[in-house]
Amino acid sequence: RRTANGERFNMNAMTAAHKSLPFGTKVRVTNRRNGKSVVVRINDRGPYAHGRVIDLSKAAASRIGMIHSGTAPVQIDIL
Repeated sequence: RRTANGERFNMNAMTAAHKSLPFGTKVRVTNRRNGKSVVVRINDRGPYAHGRVIDLSKAAASRIGMIHSGTAPVQIDIL
């Protein structure tokens, strides 16, 4: 399927969805539980679930250790 910016969704890419950041923005997402971080590119809109600020691709979520928990408190830094 397609992301909001028109590219094909790839769960193995280092990408994320954010409600308001411009497409192409690179952000560092740090898992506050374990200190691991990943740099992702915003390519979609969302998340639409209450209380969530960013949706990560499966690859990005795996890299910061949040696959099993599904959600985690994170810090977002715009690069």
